[in-house]
Amino acid sequence: MQMHEQCSKLKSVRAQPPPPPPPPPPSDLPFSRPLSFEKSSSSHPYQQQPHNYQHIHLTVKLLNLLKQCNSLKSLKQIHSQMLINSITNKHNYLLSKLVDLKVDFSYAFLFFSHIPQPNDFSYNVMIRALTKTWHKFSLCIQLYFQMKFSGQKPNNFTYPFVLISCANLPSLNHGRTANSSVIKIGLESDSHIAHSLITMYSRCGELGHARKVFDGIPQRDLISWNSMISGYSKMGFAGEAVGLFRRMRMAGFEPDEMTLVSVLGACGDLGDSSLGRSVEGLVEENRVELNSFVGSALIDPNRYAQNGAADEAITLFHDMKGTGAEPDKITLIGVLSACASFGALDLGKWLDAYASQKGFQHDIYVSTGLIDMYAKCGSLNHALQIFKDMPQKNVVSWNAMISALAFHGRAQDAISLFKCMLEEGIVCPNDITFIGVLSACVHVGLVEEGRRWFDLMEPTFGLIPKVEHYSCMVDLLARSGDLEEAWKFIEKMPQKPDAVILGALLGACRSTGNVEIGERVIDLLIELEPTNSGNYVISSKIYANSKRWDDSARMRGLMRERGVTKTPGCSWIEIEGELHEFHAGEGFYLGSRDISQKAEDGEITVVPTKLTLLNQVLAAARSSSVLSGYMVKAGQQGRQIHVQRKLGGLSQVMVILTPYSAT
Repeated sequence: MQMHEQCSKLKSVRAQPPPPPPPPPPSDLPFSRPLSFEKSSSSHPYQQQPHNYQHIHLTVKLLNLLKQCNSLKSLKQIHSQMLINSITNKHNYLLSKLVDLKVDFSYAFLFFSHIPQPNDFSYNVMIRALTKTWHKFSLCIQLYFQMKFSGQKPNNFTYPFVLISCANLPSLNHGRTANSSVIKIGLESDSHIAHSLITMYSRCGELGHARKVFDGIPQRDLISWNSMISGYSKMGFAGEAVGLFRRMRMAGFEPDEMTLVSVLGACGDLGDSSLGRSVEGLVEENRVELNSFVGSALIDPNRYAQNGAADEAITLFHDMKGTGAEPDKITLIGVLSACASFGALDLGKWLDAYASQKGFQHDIYVSTGLIDMYAKCGSLNHALQIFKDMPQKNVVSWNAMISALAFHGRAQDAISLFKCMLEEGIVCPNDITFIGVLSACVHVGLVEEGRRWFDLMEPTFGLIPKVEHYSCMVDLLARSGDLEEAWKFIEKMPQKPDAVILGALLGACRSTGNVEIGERVIDLLIELEPTNSGNYVISSKIYANSKRWDDSARMRGLMRERGVTKTPGCSWIEIEGELHEFHAGEGFYLGSRDISQKAEDGEITVVPTKLTLLNQVLAAARSSSVLSGYMVKAGQQGRQIHVQRKLGGLSQVMVILTPYSAT
């Protein structure tokens, strides 16, 4: 409406003789009143046409001001002056500035729609902005076809952004059409278009076509390599990404930030910690800025939390903060995963506060990460509160909360929450949901409930049970003592049983003394995990409990023969925010001083020797003068020690110590 009124004013100005020039405005307020210029006394070709001279001079002045303006308010004032003074052929200058200022999309698009006959430059400016600034990819494709229909010819400034929009939608058909047009007009050798083609085909799942484009580039630069490596990494072809990275290095190219982010992601997918560490070395060697993108890749939970090195992820996060780089949402999710794996509750609480400060607390992925972290660190009430406060929940959020309740033994609450999810009908359960539900049934021995949900998975929800679901059912049946049916479940599995299923069944065989099924499981387990000490130890105990001493000795002899050693139990103690790790049989002392120095200071070293006896760990902590003035903080109401998970047959223990205060 405003634009129509301005156009009406423009028509009325054109119909009337030009008004006398008003006085010049103050220099510090260029738009406080209408612009004008003093008449020149010198001779000039336009001397007989003063209005034309003033018009040209005013146009130049307005265009100079347009270059300097840095706000939408100033730009609108310049635009108004152009309309008032009948300067109507400078649309592209205004449009470019609108895009540079990243103004409101509606205003910019309204302006573009009022350009009488947009040329290729106008279209290219809008297509670029729709892709890079406003991320309106569908509208970009529509404008591209409108450009062609209007008679304007797309060029090398058009196609890179059209192809990137196709990649983001993703729209393979439109991407192929654009590729055909590129070949038809002979632009396939343009490097920017080639890189966009690689991205488009990669995102659309056509990695073969993407590689064909890459191989066809006569002179590759770093962007060429990055485009293809990123395509492989994002689409889950981690091995190919790493292989191409090695080829890039052999070709003499030094990686930049984008390269390292892609390769670190691929290392996480492969679980290749050694390559990941060498890439970390390149970050330091090339002095790559540790910004949020590189930091997020370095703290990727796949590389650290899931590979048992969560402490390194946390250390790296502190280093990242030290550089002044502000963690983004992706970084938060990665570090929260590390906190959950390592039990770093204090850091997790700091991340929660930081997320609230930055407005990330309602982000669905950050909130889900917080739920997982609080649940695994023993603070279930915090997890429940975050779940309740979430404005929107996806299936991952529901899964995290259901699994958290199951993990804490609140099976009925977990199943009730699952039923609420079904009643809402907004989110459909997936295979992870049923793992949580079945795990809840396992924790409290709800055999019939678990069997019912397992049987409903495929006919009602269209989900084919996977190894994990069979594992839960085997564990559920084994704990209830029904080992025969548990074995039948293993036999009818669509895939071979993994070590988790067999380990659960073997443990049940030991507790019930069922040697017959135990022997079947032992054979499968030792074939699957020949270096797992727990398999040999439990097998030996099963035979010993049945008075089969020769078989018991044979298992221990086989263990020695294969060079398998027993994995020690591992524990962490958090003291004033610092996490200390120690293993069974190792001396544990605080600080960097050695034991002898601590003895001279009259301090006692805590030496837990049998971590399966949790009370002994607690007693050792309390009896140590090193820890005097500290109290044990409950990870869960009514519990002083939070058992996190099993490692090598022994319990991992988290003891959290905080300075004692009478208040």
